[in-house]
Amino acid sequence: MDLPRIFTIRESGHRIHNPLTAAKLASLGESLCLAPGARVLDLASGSGEMLCTWARDLGFTGTGVDISTVFTEQARARAAELGVADRVEFLHGDAAGHVADQPVDLATCLGATWIGDGFAGTVGLLDRSLRPGGLMLIGEPYWRRTPPDEETAKECHATTITDFLELPDLIGQFQGLGYDVVEMTLADQDSWDRYAAAQWLSMRRWLDENPDDDMAPEVREELTDEPARYARSTREYLGWGVFALMKR
Repeated sequence: MDLPRIFTIRESGHRIHNPLTAAKLASLGESLCLAPGARVLDLASGSGEMLCTWARDLGFTGTGVDISTVFTEQARARAAELGVADRVEFLHGDAAGHVADQPVDLATCLGATWIGDGFAGTVGLLDRSLRPGGLMLIGEPYWRRTPPDEETAKECHATTITDFLELPDLIGQFQGLGYDVVEMTLADQDSWDRYAAAQWLSMRRWLDENPDDDMAPEVREELTDEPARYARSTREYLGWGVFALMKR
């Protein structure tokens, strides 16, 4: 049980595995106005940067769950580095179906709503761990503007145009599930650039260090194709944001 290797190669230089800068991540945490000691469950927690920095800066405690052995080890190392290993823990496992053993103040899933077969299912999963009146964070793509055709949508790593909604419609879907949208932090083009372009450098350095690896042809193909595809399509059409929800 692990992530495909191409993913960990591509994002080996990332601490945040979503198009948020460190400043945006910090601002997001502050915007929630939660007291020190707030308990957090972070599903698909990646390298643990959100939970670790919020534990350090905001006094939160909690648990992260991720399917990647590489990212889970990085998260544990980051917790030790920041001196918060006594306040946060990271579990290697499938976040799909994971429910906290005690209700939490904040339940999150940023950029991995496939764990619930989409954002509606993930909202339902997170709600099972949330105390009454608690906050939920969902990180989800949306169309900045709808692509002109299916080929462009596929260049944005969608399978079809209907995979994502435009922002007002996505907010409406959250409301239709019975939640108020009470905060949001959106990626901008600069934070998208930092997220995407850092992957190209990571892949190139990996290729230089591993020219004979079985994965080298796949990594080379992606590095050759991805910069122009990103500039042509993803950067122009795809948005991404984190939405804070409270149940009505």
